[in-house]
Amino acid sequence: MNSQPSTLNPQHVLVTGGAGFIGSHLVERLLADGKSVVVLDDLSTGSKDNLRAVASHPKLRIIESKISDCRELKELVARSESIYHLAAAVGVDLVVKQPIHVITTNLHETEVLLETASTTRVPVLVASTSEVYGKSTKPAFSEDDDLLIGPPQQSRWGYACSKLMDEFLALAYARERSLPVVIVRLFNTVGPRQTGRYGMVLPRFIAAARADEPLRVFGDGEQSRCFCYVLDTVEALVRLQGTEAARGGVFNIGGSEEISMVELARLVVKTLGSKSPIQLVPYAEAYAPGFDDMRRRKPVVEKLARVTGFEPRTTLVEIIRRTATSERT
Repeated sequence: MNSQPSTLNPQHVLVTGGAGFIGSHLVERLLADGKSVVVLDDLSTGSKDNLRAVASHPKLRIIESKISDCRELKELVARSESIYHLAAAVGVDLVVKQPIHVITTNLHETEVLLETASTTRVPVLVASTSEVYGKSTKPAFSEDDDLLIGPPQQSRWGYACSKLMDEFLALAYARERSLPVVIVRLFNTVGPRQTGRYGMVLPRFIAAARADEPLRVFGDGEQSRCFCYVLDTVEALVRLQGTEAARGGVFNIGGSEEISMVELARLVVKTLGSKSPIQLVPYAEAYAPGFDDMRRRKPVVEKLARVTGFEPRTTLVEIIRRTATSERT
């Protein structure tokens, strides 16, 4: 385990996965709010480069370690005023190619963190995913909906179940150990620093469009998603963690502007003034035979707005522009 010398105040905010795409933006926001922050990240999918803008900040400490391997974990948790648990194995490519790693990482690391946090009852926000809604065909997903998970032969649903078990476990600690928890289900968060390395669609499209290369759209391209700008996601996370009424609750965080993947590809090409063609690629070629996808994934976000007074509003065109003009995608 590598770490910087501690320069923190007695209390700090602990962010697991803080060197990741969403985590790094959250860390910047917390530091801007005057918080001392400890980042705990094994850098398996995150990168210290994501934190380069604040790397020398006197109130930031970065610890390179898995949660379960961190020898300081008990002390770090005991000194935390709150915890954001964003560490997870994510991305469709990773889910398909390394299913054992994905499932064991998501289950074990969350269990270790919740057990440690329960000793001091420090508030924990657990990041889950819209994948838990599974194969439901509802036009929009609400937090109280029944969940329809696909068969175990499909590794995608193993990821969904691992995140769903994180939710069950967090709520079990809330009931049995009085641990203050908030669960958030993230819907397709996008923006600067997101990488296409693990199959994320928007950075893949933007990178291809910049190079005037074909934008590869998987399946028939009619599957639709709602994208949420990362700073809107961060605002929602901060508000939920700071709201007593959110404790013990499950909240969707996502945009409301629904778009098909082929229309997204066209919008990226148009917004960037690219000459790229759009190419439909069968799922079997992109991933593996029998890959199961959700046709729609639109969140109901009224609960978030009601409890926090905030609802993501950054338009998709603006998201594309901000992501494309950032230093890297």
